[in-house]
Amino acid sequence: MIPGPIEFDPDVMAAMSSPTTSHVAPNFIEIYGQALEKTRKAFLADGQGEWGQPFILAGSGTLAMDSAAANLVEPGDKVLQVVTGYFSDRMQTIFERYGAHVSRVEAAPGDRPELDQVETFLKNGFKIMAVTHVDTSTGVLTDIKALAALSRKYNALLVIDGVCSVAGESLRMSDWGVDLAFTSSQKAIGCPPGLALLVVGPRAMEAFKGRKSPVQNYYADWKNWLPVMQAYEDRKPSYFATPAVNLVHALNTSLSQILAEGMDDRFERHAQIGRASRAAMIALGLGQVPIKVEFAANTLSAPLYPEGVDGPSLLSAVGKQGVILAGGLHPAIKSEYFRIGHMGACTQGDLLAVYGALEIALKQLGYHPPSSGVAAIIANW
Repeated sequence: MIPGPIEFDPDVMAAMSSPTTSHVAPNFIEIYGQALEKTRKAFLADGQGEWGQPFILAGSGTLAMDSAAANLVEPGDKVLQVVTGYFSDRMQTIFERYGAHVSRVEAAPGDRPELDQVETFLKNGFKIMAVTHVDTSTGVLTDIKALAALSRKYNALLVIDGVCSVAGESLRMSDWGVDLAFTSSQKAIGCPPGLALLVVGPRAMEAFKGRKSPVQNYYADWKNWLPVMQAYEDRKPSYFATPAVNLVHALNTSLSQILAEGMDDRFERHAQIGRASRAAMIALGLGQVPIKVEFAANTLSAPLYPEGVDGPSLLSAVGKQGVILAGGLHPAIKSEYFRIGHMGACTQGDLLAVYGALEIALKQLGYHPPSSGVAAIIANW
């Protein structure tokens, strides 16, 4: 129950074990084409016409982040980084690698910048505003709809790190005007690690096509990949680099499950899990890293260790109950909290198992919760 890689549905794992075909075999071309079309729908980037251009690349979420920066940034471009944790810092580092001048609008760990702070920066003119939708290091959720409106008002491209949010938190690319969003396969998308997914909106694609300098990354260059993606959607063979054939099989199955559930129902299911997890934390007397309820993600929780409880000892004791949780990640508060992933195929039963194990472990370490987290989950379901 870490925040990725998550547990995967058996049908997804079965698809992963399909015989490995040629990447230009007719049956694989069909599967890849379907996966691209379903990616656009899962990002809700399927407004009037072909609104968003999907890319499915062999690589991690960091490759997706790298690809976004490499293709949109030219030396000297101004980027505004909205900072909510460790992965916001990583995005800034990558933008700077490609020559961007990055300004930071930030808040303390667990907080997020106010919209008026962001607007004050945007008035100075930026090509790109980059935001982490859910920072996996803090569990902080940003208000993408409001930030998208600001980006449009000040003519900045909005780039969204959706690694811990896409297919779990509400994200409506075409309705909100998000210019680029990316994720990786092993989180709420529900597929084993190894795929980087991006959807590029028309303003971002126009900026890419209007570049005055070549992309300084050969593998991630959309000039190499765009003809391939377009060919597969047209059910034609193409080649730049060999795709992860079995992972694309698994992705296509997972995306079919996601769309069969329905995006609104999927968002609400994750919201219900998030509410239940927060109720359980309160029952156990645990604080959390996000400083306000509305700042807390639904795809993971970031509880604080109770006073007097040693973090590594608690995680070890929980592990002995058959549940694996993640420690803290943000350098400034790493020893103060732990993380519970609850996204993708996660169920009420999974959450009950987590908090049951956590209650047992806390009592073993001498901490006696004020009430039952398991009971709180049942009461808030």
